[in-house]
Amino acid sequence: MEKTAGNLKRVYTVADPLIAGHIETILTERGIHCFVRNRFLTGAAGEIPPLEAWPEVWVTAEDEAVSRRLIDEVVGPPDAPVGDDWQCPDCGETIEGQFAECWRCGGRPE
Repeated sequence: MEKTAGNLKRVYTVADPLIAGHIETILTERGIHCFVRNRFLTGAAGEIPPLEAWPEVWVTAEDEAVSRRLIDEVVGPPDAPVGDDWQCPDCGETIEGQFAECWRCGGRPE
């Protein structure tokens, strides 16, 4: 469900306030006025539903389309494909495709 408030549109919601702040910085550097709602509310999760405590990035309706494109460029679309599993060249451990470094020895794919 699309969330709006007057002339404002929610363009991104994420559990990590650092990522929300990163998105805010990227949009602001490109001249898009935005703000992060719930920036400091994650500590209230449990008292309120967790998703209600997640930081949300909001922009004006005029900037919604360009903001969504910029966000997709930075974080990728929500259903971005995950790479194939790979075998660590250093220790032989099988690593899931979304990881770029071996959890066991720190090796990287060739």
